[in-house]
Amino acid sequence: MIPIFMPNTKASIAENTPEGQNAIEARNLTKIYNAQGGGAPKHALKGIDLDIPRGSIFGLLGPNGAGKSTFINILAGLVKKTSGTARIWGFDIDKNPRKSRVSIGVVPQELNIDPFFTPYDLLDLHAGMYGVPKAERRTAEILEALGLTGKAQAYARTLSGGMRRRLLVAKAMVHSPPILVLDEPTAGVDVELRQQLWDYVRTLNTHGATIVLTTHYLEEAQAMCDRIAIINHGAVIACEPTPQLLARISDKRLVIRPAQPLSAVPAALAGLNAERLRDGALAVQYNPADTPVMMLIGRIRDAGIEIADISTEESDLEDVFLQLTAK
Repeated sequence: MIPIFMPNTKASIAENTPEGQNAIEARNLTKIYNAQGGGAPKHALKGIDLDIPRGSIFGLLGPNGAGKSTFINILAGLVKKTSGTARIWGFDIDKNPRKSRVSIGVVPQELNIDPFFTPYDLLDLHAGMYGVPKAERRTAEILEALGLTGKAQAYARTLSGGMRRRLLVAKAMVHSPPILVLDEPTAGVDVELRQQLWDYVRTLNTHGATIVLTTHYLEEAQAMCDRIAIINHGAVIACEPTPQLLARISDKRLVIRPAQPLSAVPAALAGLNAERLRDGALAVQYNPADTPVMMLIGRIRDAGIEIADISTEESDLEDVFLQLTAK
């Protein structure tokens, strides 16, 4: 069993911040990119208001180009905001830029690692850049926690894509930040590594770390996150606890597997939101508040369909996401 690397609360700046604050707060956060070649300016963020509670696993979702990376890069100090305010662990990013940046570790989407450094040297150097004294650096511990001990002295250019992704996570943790931002952390990694990473993230969270996650794997966000915000066209269109967000769509899907596969939807079922599936099964979308399931089953039997099996499917995060972003 690997040891768990946790934020070093004894040395953490979190000791000097009031209790009960959000991990991240944004108020009217705006970013406008100047036009290129005479075109119109691009409003990447349009007055974002967002609270990310301490100790949560928070999902930040949205289509490509919605503004997620711009928001993260502003927090990381890589992009300058146009207007508004942002606070990280209680520190204003303008008034206390150093303390706010030390409070956050960002795992970027891109694999931007110097190929001529070893993982050990890279983490040690990065810790030094954050001002972590040599006696307090936990380089070997972080490498072991992320399964990189065997590659500690190998050049980064020799690492596989999955190991480089782990190294980015390790790099974000060298200064023991209380907040860890994961920007598409499982993009391009295999299923086993993805599961290991999520198990590790959950363990970090149970010990007090705040996790901010962006991902295009919506089933991951649904399973991992306590609360989810959806950004579209630079604006927050939803920010709710995950169960509450899922409850926005009450529709269910009734799947009927007939004794004999159907070649088409029977005419007797006209008026129902029914479709024939590839394997000859029948799927009916319905709202339990408007249409009792027993009435649907009765109509299906009256249409001459002998039912061999039946199941219902709840709406998931993908359904909610598509409905909200379509609007």
